[in-house]
Amino acid sequence: MNETVTLAHGAGGRQTAELIDRVFKEHFSNPDLTSDDAAVLSVEKGRLAFTTDGFIVSPAEFPGGNIGKLSICGTVNDLSCMGAKPLYLSCAFVIEEGFPMDKLETIARSMAATAKEAGVEIVAGDTKVAGKGQVDGVFITTTGIGRVQEDVETSGKKAEPGDAVIVSGDIGRHGCTILLEREDFGIDADVTSDCAPLWGAVEDMLSVTKDIHVIRDATRGGVGTVLYEIAGQSQVGIRLRSEDIPVQENVKGVCGMLGLEPLYLACEGRLVIFAPKEHAEAIVEKLRQGKYTKDAAIIGEVTEEMPGRVVMTTEIGAETLLPEPRGELLPRIC
Repeated sequence: MNETVTLAHGAGGRQTAELIDRVFKEHFSNPDLTSDDAAVLSVEKGRLAFTTDGFIVSPAEFPGGNIGKLSICGTVNDLSCMGAKPLYLSCAFVIEEGFPMDKLETIARSMAATAKEAGVEIVAGDTKVAGKGQVDGVFITTTGIGRVQEDVETSGKKAEPGDAVIVSGDIGRHGCTILLEREDFGIDADVTSDCAPLWGAVEDMLSVTKDIHVIRDATRGGVGTVLYEIAGQSQVGIRLRSEDIPVQENVKGVCGMLGLEPLYLACEGRLVIFAPKEHAEAIVEKLRQGKYTKDAAIIGEVTEEMPGRVVMTTEIGAETLLPEPRGELLPRIC
């Protein structure tokens, strides 16, 4: 078999079957994985969450993960934010002619391991091969189905004055990691992406209380963009305390040198949570026991004042309006 992907691998003939057998069936095998035109699945009675996401990250490999791990985490986390236990995923690959087969296997292996950790099955997929230069290496689209847990209803429209604002860990690491991998700044910083599947974290929170109003993963645009989205959807104000926002020291250092704000750097393993103040401490205490959420913290509160705006209280007690995100945010993640 060729050691790079060729156009013949996308033609639907023998080479396509070889590619699917060698790479995808080898790593994604489970009782529901289908060779037919669609997977037929059993789903318990109740509400379903359904989402899809595309991944074109460059570079495709980075400290802490690769595009395969990211494609599973991104969709699993979107389902989890709706209070839905992830059940099934499909994945579609667009692969550039000449892409190394061993790198494709590494991506598939990473996807399989992350799906297993998240407790989700990859049950269907599609493979296309594009000509040289038509795509940058490999693009992946994943679609997911999850079962919404009973009595759980989360939405960006449900934030209420008096809610505590919680983050599930230190922020900005994924964006900082990609920036350092992509650009030659001559900065030597030990920064690793926070990319992680987060259904376990959501399940932990729901074991404390199901009275959680908003859960959102802070991907493109980071925590700051998410907060502005929620402030707008719910027409509330948000007040943050800068000293309570967890940021890894190495990320602070890089941001200081490059003039970047960690609140606007992407995360791939961090949740932003809005919950009634009386539950906030218990939620944070539970999260801090988790694998990916040891640095969870309450960073602010929801107010009636200045609806649609986010205000930051600085370490010296001054208040400043957090800039609303506009235009191209750096680094461009996808």
